[in-house]
This record gives sequence, structure tokens and C-alpha cells, in this order.
Amino acid sequence: MTKNPIIAGLDIGTYAIKFLVAEERPDGRGFEVLGRRITLTEGVRKGVVNDSKKLTDKISETLEQVEREAGRQVGGVYVNINGSHLFCISSEGLVSVSRADQKISEQDLERVIEAAKTFSLPSNKEIIEVIPQEYVIDDQDGIKEPLGLEGIRLEAKILAVGGFSPYIDRASETVIRAGLDVRDMFLGSAAASETVLDSQEKELGVAVVDLGAATTSIAVYEEGEMIHTAVLPIGMQNVRNDIAIGLRVSIDAAEKILEEMGTHILGEATAKRKAVDVSGEKDVSFKEKDLKEIARARIEEIFELVEKELEKIERAGLLPAGIVLTGGGAKLDNLVGFVKKKTQLPVRTGAPKDFYPSQEDPSLSTVCGLIKLGSRVEKKSGLIDFRFDKGLGKKIKKILRIFIP
Repeated sequence: MTKNPIIAGLDIGTYAIKFLVAEERPDGRGFEVLGRRITLTEGVRKGVVNDSKKLTDKISETLEQVEREAGRQVGGVYVNINGSHLFCISSEGLVSVSRADQKISEQDLERVIEAAKTFSLPSNKEIIEVIPQEYVIDDQDGIKEPLGLEGIRLEAKILAVGGFSPYIDRASETVIRAGLDVRDMFLGSAAASETVLDSQEKELGVAVVDLGAATTSIAVYEEGEMIHTAVLPIGMQNVRNDIAIGLRVSIDAAEKILEEMGTHILGEATAKRKAVDVSGEKDVSFKEKDLKEIARARIEEIFELVEKELEKIERAGLLPAGIVLTGGGAKLDNLVGFVKKKTQLPVRTGAPKDFYPSQEDPSLSTVCGLIKLGSRVEKKSGLIDFRFDKGLGKKIKKILRIFIP
């Protein structure tokens, strides 16, 4: 019996590397997980690779473990891109329809997207993702699928997402040195959104907030497309660090306190003293209300910055499908109620679905999303075994992805 092609996702986080290998189920309903490994990261700071050698060793170690578990060799992998160096730009392009019968072809779509990308960038920055927002044919706007329609002039409105080239290249080269082909790189926020949102939420208007260890990623969708993204250089490690400073304890003790006392950070707290047993240290004693005040201040700051991003695009308080929280930080007790009260929007926690055995853990949203995006790309391109690194394959791939919904 012929085995289905495997798809591998690699989520490089500041706190942990998550490596997932899966194949699509025979009935087409979801993915069968063949192997999964989570390893503590070395060589990454705030979502950016800062020590390639250490990270290469960690990826190689994790690759060996996941291949052993899956019983299959992994050749190519889909990788996330993260960090506050990421940016987005709205742009427009206009071309004349080329065919004599005035029907819009794929070539016209390629040309108009290229026209929309003709804006200047510094030499050390590059566009990594182009998301068509809508098309306009002869002044008729709001068109999502122009292929085959008739017209004379075709206009595209896009969201171009870019980043700092040296950071992107270093991440890609690190993975390659670990013995893997980089088939493609996706925004971490886009990958997480792929597995925690449904089509109705994307259509109505929704924001995904991915709470990582050192960064918080935001992706806003409306009318089915991403309209804004940002990465904030602040995450749940900042909460831990504040606890360490405020309670005058070690980082390990602060981690233990956050793990054991998470319920009291955003919930009701008393003036009673609490003690937490930390291995190798004396019991750490503190007042619940002190812990709550310290941690709550940082969490409030994170969501104030999220609201500022929504204000930039005039969507603060105006997202019918509200906010979906994901990432490891989304597991904090009482966070949904806290964010709901602060933003006055519907709020829920999002985790991956359609994976077997179940991977319904918010911290796995990005790596599961990479599997879904990778599967879609490979179905559309038909280039399952092609190497997408720095050559022709990468250029072909970027063209093909313009047409992937």
C-alpha cells in the first residue's frame, strides 16, 4: 500500500521548538499525526534567531526524535516567521487586460499583483507574503475572484507583509544546516489563524492574538482576508520576569508561581500569604494580592498594545467575531473574561482541530497551522517533492501562492 506524502511543520519559538509530522487522512478529513516533539529552544530571542549554531543543534536533535517516532524520513519542512521586524503595507496596482476577448487570465493576475508590489523598500527588507484584498474591474470593486471575468482594466488591492532580510535568511539557513529543506516560510500569526478560525469568523471580522513567550502576534481578518498583522515584542515571559522582580525571587521560582497560582492572577485574590515549593530553594512566601497586582499590570499592558493595533486600522471594538486567543499564554486561567471586559468584544480560546490523535492545545496552533498551509500549497502546486530554498523553486512557489485562498 502506497503511503501518503508526509507534511512537516516547524514552529521556532523563543521558549520551545515544536516539530510536527503528519499526513492527510485517507478520507480527507483532517490529518493523522505521525510524530511530534517539543524541545526547549536555544539561540532565539524575541522570535528572532540570534545564535544559529545552538539552534541548528536543537533542530537536528528534534528532527532525529520525530523521525524515529514517525518511522519516516523528513526531507522538507514548513517554517514560521516571527519577530517585531515584521511589517505590513497596503498597496494597489493597475494593468490592462491582455487577452483580445477581454477575459481576465492568470497571467493578468500575476501582472497586477506585481504592479501592486512596485513600492520602494530598503535593500535589507523584503516582501515575504502578498495577500490580495480585493480586485476592481473597470471601477467595479469588491471582486474576490476575477479569473475569467471580462473587463478592460484590472486593479488589485493587496496587503504586503515583509521583514528584515538578514533575520529571514538566518532562520532559513539555520534550518537548512540542520538537514532540512525549507519548502516555505509562513507568518506565525497566519499559521495559527489557519487552524483556530472558521470561514464565518474571517468573513465577519476577527482578531487572532497569539500569546507567546516573548512576543504577541496579532492577525486581523475581514471579508475572508487578512487586513492587518503585527508582532509585539512582549509576551508571557515578561509576566514571569515581573513576578521575579516584584516578589524578589529567582526566575525558576517565578515560573513555578505562575504555574501553580495562575488562577489567582486574573481571578479573585485574598490577602492571605501563599507558599510555593521550589526545588532547590526554600518555600517562597508571598501575598496573593501582590502577585495579582504585579502580573495583572503586564497583562493589561499587552492588551492595551493589542487595542492600539486595532485602533490603527479603525477596528477597536468593531470586530463582530471578536478576539480569539491562542498560543501558550492563552491557557492562563480567567484570561478570556479579563480580555472580554477590557475590549468589550466576544472572546474565546482557540486550539487546533482536525488532527488525530487530538492536538487541541493552544500552544500547538502555529505548528498545526503550518501543516494545513503546507498541505494546501502542495495540493495546489503539485510540487510535493520539490526543493523550495533559494532557487527557481522559491520563485515558482511565490507565484503559485498568489492564487491559493
